[in-house]
Amino acid sequence: MKNTFVTDTIKYIGVDDADIDLFESQYKVPNGVSYNSYVIMDEKIAVMDTADKRRGKEWAENLEAALGGRTPDYLIVSHMEPDHAANIANVAAKYPSMQIVGNVKTFTMIGQFFDIDLDDRKVVVKEGDTLELGAHTLKFIMAPMVHWPEVMMTYEMSEKILFAADGFGKFGTIASDEDWDDEARRYYFNIVGKYGVQVQNVLKKLAGVPVNVICPLHGPVLNKDLAHYLGLYDTWSSYKPETDGVFIAYASIHGHTKAAAEKLAEIFKEKGVKDLEIADVSRTDISECVSKAFRYGRIVFAAASYDAGVFAPMHDFLSHLISKGYKNRKVALVENGSWGPTAAKTMLAMLEEMKNITICENTVTIRSAMKAADVEKLGALADELLK
Repeated sequence: MKNTFVTDTIKYIGVDDADIDLFESQYKVPNGVSYNSYVIMDEKIAVMDTADKRRGKEWAENLEAALGGRTPDYLIVSHMEPDHAANIANVAAKYPSMQIVGNVKTFTMIGQFFDIDLDDRKVVVKEGDTLELGAHTLKFIMAPMVHWPEVMMTYEMSEKILFAADGFGKFGTIASDEDWDDEARRYYFNIVGKYGVQVQNVLKKLAGVPVNVICPLHGPVLNKDLAHYLGLYDTWSSYKPETDGVFIAYASIHGHTKAAAEKLAEIFKEKGVKDLEIADVSRTDISECVSKAFRYGRIVFAAASYDAGVFAPMHDFLSHLISKGYKNRKVALVENGSWGPTAAKTMLAMLEEMKNITICENTVTIRSAMKAADVEKLGALADELLK
């Protein structure tokens, strides 16, 4: 995608990476990812971030085409993670008169990633500082820990455009035709999710600021229905559920715990629950499970006992939720054990590390295979979770 205009004076020069298998070497991205970068054309030219080294050559070609023979005056560095900053040294060498704009922490990290001397080219900015390009004025908004400490956003004042760093991003290439909410939610909770307080701080800074366009570093440029995206970010960063439905996450060894989880799903449907999902945490990508857990207000953890604890895939899932700051949910537990059920005790101990988790008093314990009496207990558990 070359020289696509965001507005008459702002060009998109980012690149799609359709053949990457894992984002950050851990998250599956079946539809790839984009590395977004922009150029503001004015009396002075500002380049907004670079791209990952995987697509460095293509990005450099896009930049050169957009410049049309002109030389950029500034490179704005919003975020130093290598998927956006890998080409800083290359572009700085190519345009030796170009100044590099960042905050104090930005330049500390540049020195850690690159062996380059920028002492005579640094423009160090802080909260509220502005940079005049001509008709465009850039105002800098510090966004520490969204999701690295040096992150900053840039607000272009004349056209009311927010360059949002990793905020409002999503997995998937620009060319992907897919729902924004699902992949943005998966992206948010796995990449940014632990830092809800910091996201809230940025949203407070943006309150009352007119924004016509949001330009993230991943995913599509957002220029319609911005209240929807801002509203979701407010919900997500407040650790509120999007829906009061039910998510059932299960980890089954030989299929008996799976059968109980599927029966429980049937029971919830019979009780009128329309918004319900069920996932096998052994086989469903962990980032999807994390995303679903945050989407729903009520969750059932169903797992087999293993090694005097809980089956490893469920332990891994709960560990991920702890690391992402999971909170403010109502939870029910189902365990299975043929001779010494220990799953519930282990899961309970892990849930106690989370904040504001309401746990149903009734835990269903299945001994090997589900029986009629267990079905009745699952019904009672469903009633308690839905109260």
